[in-house]
Amino acid sequence: SASLRNFEPGEIGIFNVASKPLPFRKRLPIADAADYPMIVSTLNAHNLLRYAIDDSQYLLAFEFFSHASEKGYEKFTNMALNFYNLIRFIQFNTPPDCIVYFLHHVETSYDSAGNRRLKAKTIGKMLDEKLTVEGLFSIVLLCQSDSTGRHFFQTQSNGNSTAKSPMEMFPAEIDNNLKLVDNAIRDYYGLQR
Repeated sequence: SASLRNFEPGEIGIFNVASKPLPFRKRLPIADAADYPMIVSTLNAHNLLRYAIDDSQYLLAFEFFSHASEKGYEKFTNMALNFYNLIRFIQFNTPPDCIVYFLHHVETSYDSAGNRRLKAKTIGKMLDEKLTVEGLFSIVLLCQSDSTGRHFFQTQSNGNSTAKSPMEMFPAEIDNNLKLVDNAIRDYYGLQR
């Protein structure tokens, strides 16, 4: 969320799924308690060139909790389909110059050999085993911090994450600044600013 700090009001729309305050003082336009219908209807209006779905994994988590008492696996299928359908909606129904950023937490998993791997946090096996969420995106940046407290984006995998970006778009590490990322993407692909 801190990576949003350098945008100005009117430059980005923020879908605040968890309705928590942003970790900086600047006031940016926020839609609290964002859910799938709100996000889709707002994106259908095509008013801005960039949006962020802040803590997008809570779309899955909140749906899981609202169906927690239901038995069976159908609820997991529905959760996976809703998230998948949102990604596909954005890919096929937003203008080419509109970028939607998914700010998503990661989780640590281990393969059968005990190797540690960071991946997008999801719920259920369908998104992990049948889809792999990160595979639907050309750019996946991983926020890291070092021993000095510096936060930065890792732009390429070091072997234990799903970080990736197109060749020559970024160096291996960049500042935790989504506005700089947005500018670089727009320059790279020749998109409207």
